[in-house]
Parts: sequence; structure tokens; C-alpha cells
Amino acid sequence: MMKVDIGINEQDRIEIAQGLKLLLADSYTLYLQTHNFHWNVTGPQFRELHLMFEEHYTELATAVDEIAERIRTLGEIAPGTYKVFSELSSISEVEGVPAAKEMIEILVRSHEQVVKTSREVLKLAQEAEDESTASLVSDRMREHEKTAWMLRSTL
Repeated sequence: MMKVDIGINEQDRIEIAQGLKLLLADSYTLYLQTHNFHWNVTGPQFRELHLMFEEHYTELATAVDEIAERIRTLGEIAPGTYKVFSELSSISEVEGVPAAKEMIEILVRSHEQVVKTSREVLKLAQEAEDESTASLVSDRMREHEKTAWMLRSTL
């Protein structure tokens, strides 16, 4: 492949891509968690939560693609296996099927973790004057902060 020459030095590109890989792993793990809860939620709020979780995982499906494509734009390989995602993600898998309220609490914590991971990547992007990554990550932060707020509001 040709050398990437987009005005960001190689070391910065690699560091930013590494941060994006962590964000991708967290986002994909959250996608799986949300999809699992969509399929398995029960209780008096079933319909509301089932539909809300579907909205969330649909949005996350687009997000993981955008993050992976940014990694590729920076000249690095995007991770794409469960094994690698589980090694990179700071979000733990959930055992069994929790009650609806616990699902919401878990999702709030997971969205908040994605925000924290995003903040770290944002710093790297800003230091390297990588506005494309900074914009992508800033948008992701805003989406996850809003989603966490909405989920907290249902409790």
C-alpha cells in the first residue's frame, strides 16, 4: 500500500489509530450488549425498552463502521474479531440475562465508558491537529452522553 500522507506524522497517526481501536472495541462490545438486551428484555417496560435498545444498536452499527473506516484512513488495520475486541475493550461482557432495570444500569455504565475512552482519543487527535478524528470522536461522545442521560432518566 502507498504511504499515507495526509499531514499527520506517522507516529501520531499510529497513536490515534491505536486509540480508535480501543474506541472501536468498546463501541462494538456495547453494540453486542445492547443487541443482547434488545432480544432478552422482559417486564412491564418491555415494548419501550425493546424499541429503545433497537434504536441504540442500530445507531451503534453505523458508528462502528465509521470508526473502523477512520482507522483505515489513518493507514492502520481495523480489528474485527470477538477475540481482539474482548482484549481491547474496557467494557466487560454480561453473564446471563439481567432484569430490565439492571440492563439499563449496565448500559448507562457502558455508554459512560465509551465517553471516557473517547475523551482519551480526542486528546490525541487534538494534539496532532487531526480535525477529522476529533470531529468523529466528539460526535461519538455527544451521542453516548445523551444516550446515557436518556437511559438514566428511565430509572
